[in-house]
Amino acid sequence: MTRTIVVANQKGGVGKTTSVANLGAALSLLGHQVLLIDLDPQAALTASFGIDPYSISTGTPQLLMRDRFPLSRSLVPVGPGRRIGLMPASLSLAAAEVQIAFLPDRTTRLQQALQRNLVPFDYILIDTPPSLGLLTLNGLVAAREVLIPVQCHYLAMRGVRGLIETIWRVKRKLNPDLSLLGLFATMYDPYSRHSVEVIAELRSVFKTKVFNVIIPENVRFAEVPVAGKTLVEYMPEHEGARAYWQLAEVIASHG
Repeated sequence: MTRTIVVANQKGGVGKTTSVANLGAALSLLGHQVLLIDLDPQAALTASFGIDPYSISTGTPQLLMRDRFPLSRSLVPVGPGRRIGLMPASLSLAAAEVQIAFLPDRTTRLQQALQRNLVPFDYILIDTPPSLGLLTLNGLVAAREVLIPVQCHYLAMRGVRGLIETIWRVKRKLNPDLSLLGLFATMYDPYSRHSVEVIAELRSVFKTKVFNVIIPENVRFAEVPVAGKTLVEYMPEHEGARAYWQLAEVIASHG
């Protein structure tokens, strides 16, 4: 059975796109068929794999706006061995969000598209914009599980509460199958007392929902997209790559 996981956090710069790309690569290398969906108008996930968002003619905007649009028409093979399917975003996704806002089924457009296409993947990972708007809502309605990256910063941690409340509202009203897979810390600096305190507070509030895997802060995460690759495949022995390997193994074991 396909596991559909939305990676969400309304705060920008917390590592959502980096996590989707590297987690997808690690799951692929573990032998799983993976689909990545770029639901962010900034198209950072698309650009991370060396694809120019300005050159995309079809992708998530068409998937959301057009009834019966075939997902296979826009899938791009990426990742290790080109074994990951990417549904790329173009810069017209922001306009698409405005257009679907006037449709009666505006919150279920992605869910319907995935149900129509019956995609043959083990995992679907959805990258969302840094907001709790309609695109993120579509991701929450289409998914079964929510994964939340939390930057090791006090203000980033405070914003998680609003996201959790949104998740429970979506579960009550739109998607009763939605559940919180877990939270994990990103951009961790072991020499920063603040980072240590943030993780302690996260574990105090969210208990066992906080994964023991911690993603370190490292400039390599920002550098490798220049090569159109993830850190997992480009530098597999790097501590950041190993952290995403661990996260992938933990998530796979939860299934």
